[in-house]
Amino acid sequence: MPKAFVTLKPGEQPTSDDIINFCRERLAHFKCPKSIEFGDLPKTSTGKIKKYELREKDWQGYERRVN
Repeated sequence: MPKAFVTLKPGEQPTSDDIINFCRERLAHFKCPKSIEFGDLPKTSTGKIKKYELREKDWQGYERRVN
């Protein structure tokens, strides 16, 4: 299931429902995120997002990484 990791700009306060509705208007239904997580994204020294850290955090406590 798609999940969105969102870093907000200063002064912005959208809810997860606002973001999901925004995506549903512009994307195919199966591409829309089912859940939203707000916070800073871990980045490398070159500025790329460390996707493996996001996956590790999300799959913590599961024996297999298949849903």
